[in-house]
Amino acid sequence: MTLEPEHVTLEANGVRLHCARAGAGPLLLFLHGFPESWRCWRRQLEHFGARGRLAAAPDLRGYGLSDKPAGEAAYRARVLVEDVRQLAAALGGGRFALVGHDWGGAIAWAFAVAHPELLTHLVIVNSPHPYLFWRELASSPAQQAASQYMLLLRSAGAERLLSEDGHRRLWEMVSGDWGGTALGEEHRRSLRDAWAEPGALAGGLAYYRASPLYPPSPGDPGAAGLRLDPADFAVRVPTLVVWGERDRALLPGCLDGLDRCVPDLEVVRVPDASHWIVHEQPGLVTREIERFIAR
Repeated sequence: MTLEPEHVTLEANGVRLHCARAGAGPLLLFLHGFPESWRCWRRQLEHFGARGRLAAAPDLRGYGLSDKPAGEAAYRARVLVEDVRQLAAALGGGRFALVGHDWGGAIAWAFAVAHPELLTHLVIVNSPHPYLFWRELASSPAQQAASQYMLLLRSAGAERLLSEDGHRRLWEMVSGDWGGTALGEEHRRSLRDAWAEPGALAGGLAYYRASPLYPPSPGDPGAAGLRLDPADFAVRVPTLVVWGERDRALLPGCLDGLDRCVPDLEVVRVPDASHWIVHEQPGLVTREIERFIAR
């Protein structure tokens, strides 16, 4: 029997966040990435909600049915981390397990650095640790080349460009540039729905514009202009990283040395999956999460 998620709107950090949730029990919170919505976690909500967990997935601020405040300052890391803290409290409080993919993973990493006392487990799916991503963007020509799309997404005309021809460039990213060649029709419909929400493109792009981590361009050193200390990015939470190795945007070098930043770490590499492993192999992702949080 399929457990249909319940949809609620919750106040958190001054914004209203649309959230899908299923089940009851210890909280398992899922965060999506660009350019998606809560729907990318639908299978996991149904699975864990039927197995003694409160499984919940919001539309992040700027996406879907959630509020879309204007301005880059509304999408800084500390703001997004506070969204998660207050959302988790609104869902029942206490310690919880956190799962994130892509930008949702970036928020999850930052949350684990800032609030390890609130987490039982951290699960990251194809999202680089911030210190290692900075290192790769600053020093790896291969990762710099793979991340050139970020410069387009940060540009002033990105909303117009991405909306042209039925969002053609976005489709090329998710079905070609990022390696996701096996997207099903349900996934495509969910993406179309998410992109069609008023202000959603600007909201999603604000994450890129607010971040200091991007590749160099003429006259702008990008991430190389920063100086970061790995001690400031230590993660003291049991952590699982699931990584589709055919990810064309985030290269395997993003995993090198991760254990020095995350002492309690397990990495599961999936050679035949891309950046879109959540959609390509949802059963594998669910099984790995279930196994890990049972520790």
